[in-house]
Amino acid sequence: MTVFTHAQDLIKTIREVTEGGIGMLNAEKTAETLAAISRRTTLRPKVGIILGSGLGSAAEAIENSVAVPYDEIPYWPRTTAIGHAGRLVIGTLEDVPVVVMQGRVHFYEGYMMDEITFPIRILGEMGVGTLIATNAAGGVNLTYAPGDLAVIKDHINLMGTNPLIGANNNKWGPRFPDMTYAYDEEYIASALDVADTLNIRLHQGVYMAFSGPSYETPAEIRMSRALGADLVGMSTVPEVIVANHMGMRVLAISCVANYAAGVKEGKLHHQEVLDAMSKSADLMIKVIRGFLRKIAPNVGRY
Repeated sequence: MTVFTHAQDLIKTIREVTEGGIGMLNAEKTAETLAAISRRTTLRPKVGIILGSGLGSAAEAIENSVAVPYDEIPYWPRTTAIGHAGRLVIGTLEDVPVVVMQGRVHFYEGYMMDEITFPIRILGEMGVGTLIATNAAGGVNLTYAPGDLAVIKDHINLMGTNPLIGANNNKWGPRFPDMTYAYDEEYIASALDVADTLNIRLHQGVYMAFSGPSYETPAEIRMSRALGADLVGMSTVPEVIVANHMGMRVLAISCVANYAAGVKEGKLHHQEVLDAMSKSADLMIKVIRGFLRKIAPNVGRY
């Protein structure tokens, strides 16, 4: 066999494997992952919640919960980031069945986009129709202070890639999903109303995602502000894109963990992020609780 013929056979094999789309490639993995989770609980969550850096303590509010470490779930990516516990917590919050990701994985940890968003695919297969994503973010908007909360109304993807690149699985969603309302306007209004009732300061802002892990430079922050960003971070956007692809409604809330580079004098340190997030975790869970109470009558009716 010549090298050329061998190469042709290899290409033919790859085409045959990928012809069914990403879903076909992951069908067995998805089934095994779902089976492993279903063995731990019979609850069928309607809302998925992603807890970002330093917000893991919010999972303690989940009632009648079952916690499953990520390393006990087949194919689930293991988080290496500080401030991410790495557990899937399934239970109820405000009488709404929820599944909580107590920590996420990031592009900067060396994972591919399909690995980062694999948990969202699983949540979708579990029947989750609403995704609440939280994160730690740097404040670009000069009116934002550390400890403030901001609901994300739109994003700018500067991560250099997209989780939908590759063959499309039409079962999960369309080849070219629209992102005009990636962040559900009704959900944003509900969250703002809840925060106002609780007298919690909640901004609305545009989130710009960088790959990380280095913090942005002062020049990059000036660019972000010029492009209309209010917040910067290293997560959330891939998950939101995939959630929209699968037809989920999305609410995303950032905790302003620090002033972005160049806004104030001094260097940025991750411990400051974790400290700010732990102080804001209580405010975040109050907003999420109030939001769930508001949408509870309509959860699952999409």
